[in-house]
Amino acid sequence: MNYLDRQMLSTMKPSIQLDIPELHSAENFGILMAIFLWIYGLMSPISGIIADKLNRKWLIVISLFVWSLVTYLMGFTSSFNELKWLRGIMGVSEAVYIPAALSLIADFHSSTTRSLAVGIHMTGLYLGQALGGFGATIAKQYSWHFTFHYFGIVGIVYALVLIIFLQEKRVVESYEKSTSDNANVFSGILLLFRNKSFWIILLYFAIPSLPGWATKNWLPTLFSQSLNIDMSVAGPLATVTIAASSFVGVISGGLISDKWFQKNSKARIYTSAFGVFLTVPAIILLGFGHTTIELVLAAVLFGVGFGMFDANNMPILCQFIPAKYKATAYGLMNMTGVFSGAIITSLLGKSTDSGHLGRDFSFMAVVVFLVLILQLRFLKPKVEGL
Repeated sequence: MNYLDRQMLSTMKPSIQLDIPELHSAENFGILMAIFLWIYGLMSPISGIIADKLNRKWLIVISLFVWSLVTYLMGFTSSFNELKWLRGIMGVSEAVYIPAALSLIADFHSSTTRSLAVGIHMTGLYLGQALGGFGATIAKQYSWHFTFHYFGIVGIVYALVLIIFLQEKRVVESYEKSTSDNANVFSGILLLFRNKSFWIILLYFAIPSLPGWATKNWLPTLFSQSLNIDMSVAGPLATVTIAASSFVGVISGGLISDKWFQKNSKARIYTSAFGVFLTVPAIILLGFGHTTIELVLAAVLFGVGFGMFDANNMPILCQFIPAKYKATAYGLMNMTGVFSGAIITSLLGKSTDSGHLGRDFSFMAVVVFLVLILQLRFLKPKVEGL
């Protein structure tokens, strides 16, 4: 539901344009997508701090309920400004979810299963991304109003399911038990910023997020333009291909990382790095490919690689950050990644209007490769959780 509700807007753009003319401008559409990302990013560290202090079950339930209600209300919008306000509210509500969810999963799993557990969770995000690609198909058959209404109601109902079945679990590492529970809420952030490895992790998370968010927001458009096909076909083709291959990436990346980690403390870093390396040629081919085979192959390669990266972000973080601050740390990471996404979403909107979407998309491969070298050179874990 998290990714489905945010993804539908990008694939239903042609249908919504008929009622909201401002969306005919790719730059305006980029602004609309970026508003979500900026607010989502600003709220992420705050959400992380809250998740380290409060009951994560209820944060998740409330977050799901609010963003699903917003999705339902988007079906009533009739102006560009109304869409902007609702996307902003969605940014706040969805930001609460991911730090709380991944922190909760990390507390339920030890080092032997943590990457796989995070990977399985990420398959839900990819499934939502894939289903979001069918937004254009459903909107063409019925209406974009109906699509927002339907999926909003599903999310609201599922929030009630989580109230019954979702459970909280806190794990406090032994060396933390002697620390004060009344510490200032900013003490965790100060501790993180004094950690040199955390700065490297921040940068390593942010740069691959450029193509990560670019594929979420602009890949359907890129497929439509490069293959000269309708968005109702390009949307599902792009999102399903990425989602299916990412599913393979997160599961394989989780299994390999967990097993390898029992023998090598850098296993999670190496597994993630291999995944990021796969995305480099994929980004170039996505930018310059003009046949279905080329673009689908590139999307598969990117999905597998990004999935391996995605499955190991929180487990890598757990090797460098005390458990009591892992939600705060992931919130900060999420903020840097989302801000990168906001920047690239706006830039690619301008590139689309100027006719250079593919070329500018491919440029991201250079910075991804550079940060990959940085991560391998300087990130050196020693003991899990310290």
